[in-house]
Amino acid sequence: MRFPVHTLFRTSARFSLRSRLPALPPSIPPPSSRLPFPSAARPNSTMATHTVELPASDVKDGQMKEVDFGAEDQKVLVSRIGDKVYATSAFCTHYGAPLVKGVLASNGRVTCPWHSACFDVKTGDIEDGPGRDAIHCFRAVLSDDKSKITVTAPIEKTKKANKERLPFLRSKYAPTAPAEADGKGVVIVGGGAGGLSVAEALREYGYAGPVTMFSKETNAPIDRTKLSKSLLDDPSKLEWRPASVLKDTFGVNLRLGTAITAVDTASKTVTVEGGETVGYEKLVLAPGSWPSRLPIPGADLENVFTLRNTDDTKKMQGLKSKGQNIVVIGSSFISMELVAVVMKNEPASLHVIGMETVPFERVLGKEIGAALLKFFEKNGVTFHMGEKTTKINGTATLTGVITGAQKAESVELGNGTVLKADYVVMGVGVRPATQFLQGNAAFSLERDGGLVVDKDLRVKGHTDVFAIGDIAHYPQSPDDSLRRIEHWNVATDHGRAVGAIIAGTEKPYGRVPIFWSALGQQLRYCGIGTSFDEVIIQGNPEELKFLAYYVAGGKVMAVASMQNDPVVMQCSELIRHDIMPTPAELKEGKDPMSIDISSSHAPIKV
Repeated sequence: MRFPVHTLFRTSARFSLRSRLPALPPSIPPPSSRLPFPSAARPNSTMATHTVELPASDVKDGQMKEVDFGAEDQKVLVSRIGDKVYATSAFCTHYGAPLVKGVLASNGRVTCPWHSACFDVKTGDIEDGPGRDAIHCFRAVLSDDKSKITVTAPIEKTKKANKERLPFLRSKYAPTAPAEADGKGVVIVGGGAGGLSVAEALREYGYAGPVTMFSKETNAPIDRTKLSKSLLDDPSKLEWRPASVLKDTFGVNLRLGTAITAVDTASKTVTVEGGETVGYEKLVLAPGSWPSRLPIPGADLENVFTLRNTDDTKKMQGLKSKGQNIVVIGSSFISMELVAVVMKNEPASLHVIGMETVPFERVLGKEIGAALLKFFEKNGVTFHMGEKTTKINGTATLTGVITGAQKAESVELGNGTVLKADYVVMGVGVRPATQFLQGNAAFSLERDGGLVVDKDLRVKGHTDVFAIGDIAHYPQSPDDSLRRIEHWNVATDHGRAVGAIIAGTEKPYGRVPIFWSALGQQLRYCGIGTSFDEVIIQGNPEELKFLAYYVAGGKVMAVASMQNDPVVMQCSELIRHDIMPTPAELKEGKDPMSIDISSSHAPIKV
């Protein structure tokens, strides 16, 4: 039972829901220690509020409840840990998932059920990506007799469309002259998810110096995961924040379409394409990776594509046309996400060539891979597994002489099969984009082009140079073995950790890697299970509804799921805190969701 009370508060504070939040002065404590409902977020002079009372028994210790706040799209999330109650926005700021279906930890961390964005229910602040904006905090009170909970919130802020707020910024650098925008301070090489996260976290955690970001791309950082899942080609629909916001709100000097060609750690400078040098105090290498091409004849023909940015998707729009002959080389996650998009457009033929016996065999195992293969076959995809691509045959436009660029017309396999091709896509892996460091004696590149880093993501042998994301060989828990992980979300969380560290807050990266993929149903995956020796499967993979536990050395190292949210997010916390059920317990029917990580008694580290 609820007892609604309608009120209208008036206050002298001026605030616009969609406007930029002002930076907080340096005296304000860091995000993790701030109290909710700061003055910067008070309602404006005419903002109507709504108050709801509900029995305390509706939200027990360690539970969350989504509370209706009037209209259908007006909701508040109420969380309880012991005798502390909290009220926040009800929806994730990433893609709008209902947080009540996520996972609450006893340290106040709530994890989104879809893509693992994490927020602090005590403050609304971002804990981990991929969410770029924080959630609102509202006033929640547990009565003295502990019989009821009272929640008060501005009505407008409870609407799903207004679910987010910009992070509170402790500092923003504002150069007094344009020339000061470059140089000493933090230089970020790379304009992807990792580089953006560094810049944002620097300001959130109070760094007040210059921040310069160099990006080869001509657009502000984008949600790159949508490229393979939708083939969107308009950067404005993919940008996390416009360049103007990065400049005016976060104080970032964004240098677009600009490549770094060299790094001099002795003079602490980077060289920009064209010869300009820019100084730094701290350098963050976040160039990401670049898609590989097979070293075969025809790999560079005009209609043979790899996928990295919107320049690529612009060229690939023809794949969405009806009646095309499409060949995809490689059965990687990016390849198969692309296949899932184009198979809906009635291609004349759609072929996938892979070297494993089933797609994703190394990561998901044969049984899950076989089920996904069957799903795609039912949707008109023809597989050529265990095969090599040997050649891409081309033709030319002829009028006596060649007048146009050669285009691929067929793909040839090792067994002699020839596949007709109007478009060819290569999804055969990526390589770290560290070409600008090759031959530099200050850096010791690994065989794959990556860089070894320590727990704080500092490059080996350097105190002022960091490397994150696809290029970082990081000592990954639980065994601290060096691993280079190409998950988009790992780059995001690496960036947040480095930004905090440079700003003076110890916030080492310690998260269990998580990724997701759109393959008919949404696949969720946490952990590192590529060297598994056993897979425990619950459910029916052929129905794309299952849980899979990947076991190595007698321990569950990774978990994958379809249509079983939020089990993977729960398991990521269990693995992180070393309280995951054993393989024997799972086989006996123990449910990971039955393990308490949410109440005040839960064994979760703060």
